Amino acid sequence: MAAAESDREVPSALCTEFLNFSAKDTALKWIQVTDLYKEVYQHLARYVPKIYCLGPNLNPQSEDLLAQLLLQAPLEWYLCGEDPSTGLAKLEQNNQPSQLCGHVFRVGEPTYSCRECAADPTCVLCMQCFLGSVHKEHRYRMTTSGGGGFCDCGDTEAWKKGPYCQKHEPNISDSCQEDPLAHLSTDMIARCYNVFAIVLKYAVDMLTWDKEDELPPGLEPPDRGDTYYCMLFNDEVHTYEQVIYTLQKAVNCTQKEAVSFATTVDRDGRKSVRFGDFAFCEQAKSVIVRNTSRQSKPLRVQVMHSSVVAHQCFALKALHWLGHVIGYSDALRRILCQVGLERGPEGENSSLVDTLMLCDSKMWKGARNVYHQLFMSSLLMDLKYKKLFAIQFAKARMLITEENLMTTIIRTFVDHLRHRDLQGRFQFERYTAQQAFKFRRVQSLIGDLKYILISRPTEWSDQLREKFLEGLDTFLELFKCMQGMDPVVRQVGQHIEMEPEWEAAFTLQMKLTHIISMMQEWCATDERVLIEAYKKCLTALTHCHSGFTDGEQPITLSMCGHSVDTIRYCVSQEKVSIHLPVSRLLAGLHVLLSKMEVAYRFPEQLPLSELSPPMLIEHPLRCLVLCAQVHAGMWRRNGFSLVNQIYYYHNVKCRVEMFDKDLIMLQAGASMMDPNHFLMIVLSRFELYHIFSSADCRKSYNRENTNKDVVQQNNTLIEEMLHLIMMVVGERFEAGVGQVEGCDEIKREIIHQLCIRPMAHSELVKALPENENKETGMERVIDSVASFKKPGVTGRGLYELRPECAKQFNLYFHHYSRADQSKAEEAQRKLKRQNGEDMALPPPMLPPFSPLFASLVNILQCDVLLGMLGAVLQWAVEPSGGHWSESMLQRVLHLIGMGLLEEQQQLKNSSEDHDVSFNFTLKISRPGEAPSNTASVLALLENLQNAPHLEVHKDMIRWILKMVASIKTMRELTASTYTVTASGSHGQEEMVCDKDKAERKRKAEMARLRREKIMAQMSEMQRHFINENKELFQQSLEELYASTSTSLEHSPTSSDAALVCVGPRRSRPREKRQVVTCILCQEEQEIRADSKAMVLAAFVQRSTVMSKNRKRPPHDPEHYDPLFMHPDLSFGTHTGSCGHIMHSHCWQRYFEAVQAKEQRRQQRLRVHTSYDVGNGEFLCPLCECLSNTVIPLLPGTKGSNSCEQPGLGQWLKISGQQIKAMHSAHRKLQPVGVDAVEETVEEQCPATENFRIDYTPMSPYSSTIKEMLTTFGTATYKVGLKVHPNEQDPRVPIMCWGSCAYTIQSIERLLVDEEKPLFGSLPCRQDDCLSSLARFGSACWTAASQPSVQGHYIRLVAALIPDPQVETSPCILDIDMLHLLVSVVLSYGSVHSQDSSGLSVDAVQLHFFHLITVAHMVQMLLTSGPEEVTMEQESGGAEREEEEDICTLYNTLRTHLGSSLPEVASGWHLWRCVKTGILPYLRGAALFFHHLNGIPTPPELHALCPGQWEVLCGYLSLPANLLQLYHSQKELLEPLLYGWCSHPGVRQTLQGGGVLVSFPRESNSLIDLPDDYSALINQASSFTCPKSGGDKSRAPTLCLVCGSMLCSQSYCCQTELDGEDVGACTAHTFACGAGVGIFLRVRESQVLFLSGKTKGCFYAPPYLDDYGETDQGLRRGNPLHLCHQRYRKIQKLWRQHSVTEEIGHAQEANQTLVGIDWQHL
Repeated sequence: MAAAESDREVPSALCTEFLNFSAKDTALKWIQVTDLYKEVYQHLARYVPKIYCLGPNLNPQSEDLLAQLLLQAPLEWYLCGEDPSTGLAKLEQNNQPSQLCGHVFRVGEPTYSCRECAADPTCVLCMQCFLGSVHKEHRYRMTTSGGGGFCDCGDTEAWKKGPYCQKHEPNISDSCQEDPLAHLSTDMIARCYNVFAIVLKYAVDMLTWDKEDELPPGLEPPDRGDTYYCMLFNDEVHTYEQVIYTLQKAVNCTQKEAVSFATTVDRDGRKSVRFGDFAFCEQAKSVIVRNTSRQSKPLRVQVMHSSVVAHQCFALKALHWLGHVIGYSDALRRILCQVGLERGPEGENSSLVDTLMLCDSKMWKGARNVYHQLFMSSLLMDLKYKKLFAIQFAKARMLITEENLMTTIIRTFVDHLRHRDLQGRFQFERYTAQQAFKFRRVQSLIGDLKYILISRPTEWSDQLREKFLEGLDTFLELFKCMQGMDPVVRQVGQHIEMEPEWEAAFTLQMKLTHIISMMQEWCATDERVLIEAYKKCLTALTHCHSGFTDGEQPITLSMCGHSVDTIRYCVSQEKVSIHLPVSRLLAGLHVLLSKMEVAYRFPEQLPLSELSPPMLIEHPLRCLVLCAQVHAGMWRRNGFSLVNQIYYYHNVKCRVEMFDKDLIMLQAGASMMDPNHFLMIVLSRFELYHIFSSADCRKSYNRENTNKDVVQQNNTLIEEMLHLIMMVVGERFEAGVGQVEGCDEIKREIIHQLCIRPMAHSELVKALPENENKETGMERVIDSVASFKKPGVTGRGLYELRPECAKQFNLYFHHYSRADQSKAEEAQRKLKRQNGEDMALPPPMLPPFSPLFASLVNILQCDVLLGMLGAVLQWAVEPSGGHWSESMLQRVLHLIGMGLLEEQQQLKNSSEDHDVSFNFTLKISRPGEAPSNTASVLALLENLQNAPHLEVHKDMIRWILKMVASIKTMRELTASTYTVTASGSHGQEEMVCDKDKAERKRKAEMARLRREKIMAQMSEMQRHFINENKELFQQSLEELYASTSTSLEHSPTSSDAALVCVGPRRSRPREKRQVVTCILCQEEQEIRADSKAMVLAAFVQRSTVMSKNRKRPPHDPEHYDPLFMHPDLSFGTHTGSCGHIMHSHCWQRYFEAVQAKEQRRQQRLRVHTSYDVGNGEFLCPLCECLSNTVIPLLPGTKGSNSCEQPGLGQWLKISGQQIKAMHSAHRKLQPVGVDAVEETVEEQCPATENFRIDYTPMSPYSSTIKEMLTTFGTATYKVGLKVHPNEQDPRVPIMCWGSCAYTIQSIERLLVDEEKPLFGSLPCRQDDCLSSLARFGSACWTAASQPSVQGHYIRLVAALIPDPQVETSPCILDIDMLHLLVSVVLSYGSVHSQDSSGLSVDAVQLHFFHLITVAHMVQMLLTSGPEEVTMEQESGGAEREEEEDICTLYNTLRTHLGSSLPEVASGWHLWRCVKTGILPYLRGAALFFHHLNGIPTPPELHALCPGQWEVLCGYLSLPANLLQLYHSQKELLEPLLYGWCSHPGVRQTLQGGGVLVSFPRESNSLIDLPDDYSALINQASSFTCPKSGGDKSRAPTLCLVCGSMLCSQSYCCQTELDGEDVGACTAHTFACGAGVGIFLRVRESQVLFLSGKTKGCFYAPPYLDDYGETDQGLRRGNPLHLCHQRYRKIQKLWRQHSVTEEIGHAQEANQTLVGIDWQHL
């Protein structure tokens, strides 16, 4: 008890102190004292512990208030020297606003970066600045912020152009940057200095304070209590679940509390979980530590004294306050910057800012956020201090020059990677998870390098050169450690046991890729730097090689009369590594020498003569051979790690600095060697030398005795080697290797991607390498090579290759994977076939080499290559065994083609004086030397031209022979005359072309004849088939005509009589046997009442799609009475069907099998399927559509042809008697007092001789149909009311009638929304579903208890015809009339079965229909709003009558209701209200009676033509002037009218007591979405989670049905639903969509469909970028705009009730969706 009392005393003690406290006096006292520091500390020591941290539940509101009054106010008074409210305002007035925006981003706020103008991708604008900037017309990228960065508007360093938006544009006047301190008085400056220094030091001391039980000197509290907090800190190891579990154990809290603790810890970095004395907190700490230290290091927990926590809380508050105060003035901001960066007493790195940065990792998240915010609003907003801060931040950034930043960063990085092998290379093998985590941290250092190198220097100073090259040295040190790391050795015999670690090395490589490229770009800007860098790199490479070559013995290779010395080395036996950064950097620099022409201008400064080309090519060649051998399957036993390495080596992320550079290195080496020597070394490394070097290699070298696998491997290796030679000679699109521009390379990449197939923008971007700014350069060139095709409602926009670019296609493009190559080949051949060209795919024309690489073309005409080509061709001529392959031949032909094209180019471009030295045609026509006398290449080709086994390559060989002929002609012309040679060569080509054309024409003609012949055969077969199956076709044609013609021949009246679907005069239904086929057993059967039941797969669901009142609370399912539907349609039950028909017994067997399978599955593994068998769900066996019940198919009812039917008056009398009789009969069934019953029965017996109340009619249906009636009825009841199935419940038939009415209403709305006619446009599945529903409704009473259905009937009729014996009847405004009509008509069957008076059902239907139509008109007149003031419409005489009649009726209603109804002068307005309002009801009634009675529909209603109203009224046997219904029977209807109006509910509703629905009810739509997606992101970023006090929501999700924003996928907003925790979205679906929901996840740009708790799927969002693609996850960042077509498609799914079906299909197609916990979203 004592504790509680003392608790209560504290505030009162505070109150007195608080009342006596004056901030002004305190401040004045402070101004006089000498030691201000001590005074302020004493003040804080006294007050802070009294305000903060007084109990377990912190109370921020009152604390902040007290802190403001007792702590901040005196500081502000002191600062201003006057009342702060005036002082600060003055400061603000004099302030020049900053040109920097500095807006700090919230989590999820949109940020914009300009792809054209930003210095790097981190330069971003906030939405306001962006909209006012020039960049919104540029290509920009939009992303969502992770929170914490700030807007760079106004920072000239961040933007290449357009740094200011309109708001931050600097004034011309203040260009002379004056010192902001000039406005302040000197003593004000001094006071600011004092306050800022004290407050900042206090905050820094407290936030970096690490003692738990004592405070810094000067802050010890006057009186210390024994109160402690047990403080839990966030870490990166433990999961939410572990923390929640541990807390429940440690501090005995509930799951909910533990979740809230864990959420706070995750958000703020720490949270106190217990308050009390030391021992109490210590005990909780020990439990937490013990529970979390098993797998990893324990959670960090501290027991802290409450005063320490109090001061830390105020320290954060103080930093906030500083940030707030400097917002008033730039001068204050600058003073704070000076204070922060002033050196402390400890010298170097001791300023307050340094202290904070050095202790950054020790602080908790909340504290870090607060001080980062302060830095951003102070240091980074002041241009002068921004640079000083940056130098402090890295001891850096005036950059490479002064502080030698590059060297520092790389050294730090290398120090962290301590694992090395003997040669000093990195070793990543023994990598633990902990180390990998550290490695990830260390890698961010490399990211920092990127920002240093991102802006290339325009001017080089000597100092910058020196420092840059120094940095390059450290870089080369790093590379030397990487050269040859993670080497692999081929496994022979058995598979590798442990997959070696390979990812770390590749991660490092990927991180460095951009850095390496950027360093080369730096080198390219200065010749001296380039030359020095080249020398350094060469030295490094020589150093790397010196370690390797020992012990490898030299050998001499000779072939075709050439010989070369090299070393013996087998890739398949020795160590080989894929990591060669030193060689690759050298390759890059070598290309720059050529590109910058340094090689030609300063050859004396370059060590080119000292280069040893074989050394240069050795390692890259090994790497390429390794790839070839992996392809050939020789390294299978080395497992996946090697496959992955090879994949990444070629992958677009790495290839620029890996594969591409290796190829360039080979080109560089080969260009300095004799081509024969180069090729022999290549053969030797490919381990193919023995095959081609033997003298008789053309006689198939003896492979008979070799192993088949080896043959296969060698074939692949020969193919790969030929491919490599093609690449060395043919890859000239790197500027510097070939004479090309930078954009040519990108064009070529795009062309080759589009040769595979048309591609979307995002696919192309993925296939192109990105630079450091994530740009590919594609936009500059795409339009010159491709045309864009916009998308439809699905799919995405595609780029298609322009036809003129197809001739640049190279089948052996070096970046194609094997799969790409075969797809491209197929696509290009197909294209040629369509265009009727020949099928050869010759090599394309190539640009010339740069002079440095020019000698590479000689590889094509060297002896070794010609020897190899000849050998392969020879094998192809005499194929024996499997020792050659078609793709080998294809590559050889390609190489020959390259040689010919090269010669043709050189001939064309040669000037007359010097002879062309490249003479490929000569070489290929020369036979071999004397002893062997082998045939020439050309002779072999001519042989092959007719080989039957090479059909595929004929076109290519023909192309080569034509080329040879044309080149020979060119040479002869050149030799004979020096006249203009072009015309001759053209003549030759033209001849060739003509021959070609003639040949093509012949082929095309043949093809045409063949097509015509086939078509003739097909149509003959069709005719034959139709003749044989005549009756089948006859039948279907008849049905076709029947549905469109009016088929009235059977009707007794003349054939042109109008069709009528209700009433005694209704038309005859079509007399047609209905025969259907069961989809399961394929048996046919006629639908009859007494035969086996046939059923339709159906899906029943609750729906709110038409709801006009989403606020209505859900009803209690046990006691709810659904007999009357309210016109707001707040909940309905919708039935849909896929239209597939089965026998009931087949379906039962199928369903039992599904159930059994499900039980087996549950025992094996707990997974959800896309359907829930427990809820009776199954997939339709044919179309896999989700279903949960079946509807029995029933035959149509026969119309009765009775002659005279009673009029309305007589019928009302008969009906009244029947109802009385039923009342008394029902009373007999209930045991009541005897006397009362006796007398009533006496009175009534005589009147009902034709109504046998005791007669129980026989059910006309067979037992299986009865069973199915019960099945469907129970299912509708169960789903519609969300209760357990109970077939005895009297509400079963009500739910079925309701579902029938609701489904009709929903289909009628759909037809209106899609502007389709009422009949003839529904798919047959909906048609079948409606007729089954209507017929089922009229039969379902036979499966229920007759008295209860009659009871429903009595209550329904009582709503129309007041009945004293029915107590509670709803008022007319609370009844949906279509539901009433359907229920009354369908329930009448139970009464009619006992009626033998000859009263026909048709007459009763008509009377009810007329009566309810009148009631509906009254309903509309009561709810018609006051008229809009329109021009008084002058209507013709036709409408006059209606207008007068309606005024009469309206005035009658006014006499009954008096002032509740406003006066309306215009009959025109009333009639218009009624006519438009009643139309949906009439259309619904027409659908209902058409399907119930099976009457054909009038053709006018099959189209949207004028005059629909009259036709519709005629079809429903209503007068076109509906008011005649009332006027013709006025005296009968008057009392009913009075009864309706006198119901107390009417007056109440009209006076605003209930929900008033006006007619016609508008169709519901999904909410309107903004056109620009960033508007949504902005809206979501300001949305805070409703539960966790102003905290930003992580996954804001928008309900597209009602527009609510929800906090999805988080613990904070989970609620309980039926005893289960569900996320905000799932809970919302039950409130808003009866269990079905459509949401837009704003941060992911995804649409989410949910149904129930366990089903959901993601759906493509309706937002597209300019390239017609969605961007789920907002990864690409292109601006997105709303696509109305796609949004309409989603809306249509919703209106059709197909969302659940869509989810089912998605989950069937994609099993990963099944595993998601949808209920937690």
